[in-house]
Parts: sequence; structure tokens; C-alpha cells
Amino acid sequence: GEKLRGEADYDILAVEPASCPSFTRGKYAYDFCDTGKVCPLAKMYTLGSSFIPSANHAGGLRYHGMSSILSELYDQGLMRATSVEQTKVFEAAKLFAQTEGILPAPESSHAIRATIDEALKCKESGQAKNIVFGLTGTGYFDMVAYQKFNDGEMSDYIPTDEDIAKSLAQLPKI
Repeated sequence: GEKLRGEADYDILAVEPASCPSFTRGKYAYDFCDTGKVCPLAKMYTLGSSFIPSANHAGGLRYHGMSSILSELYDQGLMRATSVEQTKVFEAAKLFAQTEGILPAPESSHAIRATIDEALKCKESGQAKNIVFGLTGTGYFDMVAYQKFNDGEMSDYIPTDEDIAKSLAQLPKI
């Protein structure tokens, strides 16, 4: 509310996987909420409901679109977004587990990665900043992914511009 009323200028950062970059490389358009194209259309930042993300892990962040509310906030410039590669996400998760004693869920680890990056920027510039992130779950159901990361078997996938353009070309014509 304070930000909307102009009483404060919070820097709100959404963090998404580079393998499924709806905000940072998607389009603000009406799209189907499901790949079967059965659900109603919703206006969102989307890669297109026909976009098939890679089979890499990326936690539960493999959906082609963003929520309508977050999409509107992003479109109005009330928040910004960044995308991060999954190996960097798991690197941050491992550091967090070693320092805090909590094994974070990969979804939360995207925020942890961005928080570390923001803190390092502040350290370089000498800027004092309060940084808050959401830790929304533990990674105990993701032990196979953590094992793959620790064994060096995890890789990053970033879709090509052509992959995204092909999917966006199939958006409903409205």
C-alpha cells in the first residue's frame, strides 16, 4: 500500500528460472492458463501456453506464465524481475544450508540467489540496504536434485529466442 500511495519506494524483485523466463523474456498478453487450452484466458506475462520448458529441475517454477496480479504490477513498473540459472540457484541453496542450517526448497532458493547477489552489490558500492526474501519451504523432497548438483550432473538450460518466439506466435489472437 505504501508503494502504491507514493509513501515509500520499495524495490520489489521477482526472481524466476532462466529456463522459464516469463517476466524477463515473455509477453504481456491474454493466454490460456493450461497447456491443454481448456481453462479460460488470463492476461499475464507468458511464454505461450505451448511453451514446453526443459526437463531440468527449476523446482516448481516451470509454468509458462505468471499470475495476473503480479503481471499487472510488473507491467505498471511497481516491481522488477530477474532470471537466474539453476546451478547458481543450487549454489546459493547449498551456501544457505551450510550457514543457516536449513535446506531450502529450490523455489525459495531463487530468492536466496538474488538476495546474495543484491548483498554483494551493496558490499561493492558501500550502500546500506535492508534486503528481505521469502523462505517458503524446505528442500527435503528435492534431495535427488541436490545430489545431482553435488555430483556435478546438473546443467543449465536457457531457451533460445527462436524457441520463445515460436511459442509466442501461437498466442490466442485477441
